[in-house]
Amino acid sequence: MVQEYQSPVRVYKHPFELIMAAYVRRFPKCPLIPMFVDSEIISESQSDDGCVLVTERRCTIDIEAPRLLKRIAGVDYLYFIQKNSLNRRDRTLHIEVHNETFSNRVIVRERCSYTSAHKKVHPENESWTCFEQSASLDIKSFFGFESTAEKIAMKQYASSIKKGKEIIEYYLRELEKEGVTYIPRWTSTVDSGTVTWRHQLPPPSAARAIPVNSAKDGLHCKDSSCSAELVTGSPDDKLDADYIRRYLGDLTPLQESCLIRLRQWLQETHKGKIPKDQHVLRFLRARDFNLDKAREFLCQSLTWRRQHQVDFLLDTWKRPQLLQDYYSGGWHHHDKDGRPLYILRLGQMDTKGLVRALGEEALLRQVLSINEEGLRRCEENTRVFGQPISSWTCLVDLDGLNMRHLWRPGIKALLRIIEIVEANYPETLGRLLILRAPRVFPVLWTLVSPLIDENTRKKFLVYAGNDYQGPGGLVDYIDREIIPDFLQGDCMCDIPEGGMVPKFLYRTAEELESEENRLLTDSIYKSASIYKGAPYELLIEITEASSVITWDFDVSKGDVVFNIYHSRRAPQPPRKETHGIASLGAVNPQLIDKSWVLGQDYSMVEKALMCREGESVQGSHITRWPGFYILQWRFLNSAACAASSMPRVDDVLASLQVSSHKCKIMYYTEVLASCDFRGSMTSLESCHSGFSQLSGTTTSSTISR
Repeated sequence: MVQEYQSPVRVYKHPFELIMAAYVRRFPKCPLIPMFVDSEIISESQSDDGCVLVTERRCTIDIEAPRLLKRIAGVDYLYFIQKNSLNRRDRTLHIEVHNETFSNRVIVRERCSYTSAHKKVHPENESWTCFEQSASLDIKSFFGFESTAEKIAMKQYASSIKKGKEIIEYYLRELEKEGVTYIPRWTSTVDSGTVTWRHQLPPPSAARAIPVNSAKDGLHCKDSSCSAELVTGSPDDKLDADYIRRYLGDLTPLQESCLIRLRQWLQETHKGKIPKDQHVLRFLRARDFNLDKAREFLCQSLTWRRQHQVDFLLDTWKRPQLLQDYYSGGWHHHDKDGRPLYILRLGQMDTKGLVRALGEEALLRQVLSINEEGLRRCEENTRVFGQPISSWTCLVDLDGLNMRHLWRPGIKALLRIIEIVEANYPETLGRLLILRAPRVFPVLWTLVSPLIDENTRKKFLVYAGNDYQGPGGLVDYIDREIIPDFLQGDCMCDIPEGGMVPKFLYRTAEELESEENRLLTDSIYKSASIYKGAPYELLIEITEASSVITWDFDVSKGDVVFNIYHSRRAPQPPRKETHGIASLGAVNPQLIDKSWVLGQDYSMVEKALMCREGESVQGSHITRWPGFYILQWRFLNSAACAASSMPRVDDVLASLQVSSHKCKIMYYTEVLASCDFRGSMTSLESCHSGFSQLSGTTTSSTISR
């Protein structure tokens, strides 16, 4: 497996020429890097005007590895070739590194660059220097110790990354001690066929001493423009290491790399609004920075958000008056760590009355709106307190909790809400304080805890009776002056007291059932399952030629083949099974009769399109004739696609699983008159994108791969 690394943009608040003067002092050996034993120049060339200097070195590295492994490998040192290309005019240094030792067994590639800052990265100061780094490691074979060698290499590399900036800063201080605080930019002129070098001197005020603590300044500077937050959304955006530390927190180099790579993947494949960095980071943390798992997790959640328009929930959903009167919860200041504080007086809430009067749907939207508001408050508190805040604290008062809170439909609604929140708001709960837990609480906890992530359960603190008032209680987490009055504090808390919902407000079971589960089914998108041997088919009747059939679907599981057929005769209603075990055809009724002959009874009007799991497909077809059009999604057998190429490892593994015989899609279709369609799209070709399903609204069929 290839291990990859991508660094954020690391900024040195010094001119490029000064950074280069510090950089060259690392050679031929650097005492600050014990593993860097020595280096020798094996070739060097320079352009006629002295602008470009290319230096190639052979570097000797002493890897910290078990002696037994070194003896088996038969080497004491590893040798790498480093090629440095310095362009003084453009103020860039590009570094390429590859391994010489074990090059037939291990492939190591590294690319680094020092460049003068530009407006897209640091608009506040273009004289600073930016550093970026990427690398890959591919261990094909290593004497049976591939896994061990990979772990050692990644550990050593992560350590060297952290030291890189420290070394440059060390040599900058050494230059300052020697009185070197400024190096002019390089320029050249050609006069009478001879080349002369000239340095363009800046005004005297430009020369200044190097501040020793410059690397620790981060984004804290007197100029208000330095606090400007980076705006995300375009492929040109790059994450700054100082920005990560200020707004996202302290991450290890490999964690930073996961964030950068997942963010780049979104920028390359997603045509809509890019999720905020804080949001992406939560999903990485929830999957322990496993990039593939986090990407799948995030993809599912963003598809869910798009399907149900959750991004617009706070602006479009109005809380019913009954919720405002009887839902005893609300936001209340913040805890000692700066996290937003949400208080829920669950013991005073009539959960049965709320479910009977409003239904599960309204309660679910209420909880989602609370989580959406929590995300906004985290961003605001991050700016206010000057430190990364990505989660909130929830205080649950169970005073008054009794057996009526264990009403089965209420528990069912609670479990469903927890499941949805866990799937779409990971790592948002920083701490849960449960106060005045009664004897019935263990029963409720037994029902609820299996659905809560283990990492989340570790954040729960439970206090029985008045234990929260003593040492190690509430005052350890919340300032005394904001403890609510109903918890014997001095702060007035503007949260409804709850109470019993009048029974005359209860709605009938039929009324509630007609409104339930909208977040799962009330959408312009519909879901369908495709089985091996039983495609999913959708019939569209066209009465006017030149009408346009448009489609937009996401492949959420498995691989499918998409086809469009036309027939002048109406398909007969599928026959029902009269005996025996129901076939898959009973699950997906087949519109194309088995007796039909392709080319006689029906024809294919679009070229078959293979769609992989996770892809989104948008397209359209201008109908040439009236009649019946059948949109068909068919199970794609990966083995059948391997006739001309080696099968993918993922396909082989998937073929061993029973679940691989079932695919799932989420689709939307619409028929437009030609006059309504003309001019709204620039192409009528079907095309698809690896992650375009995350865009807010599909308005074009021109989305590319």
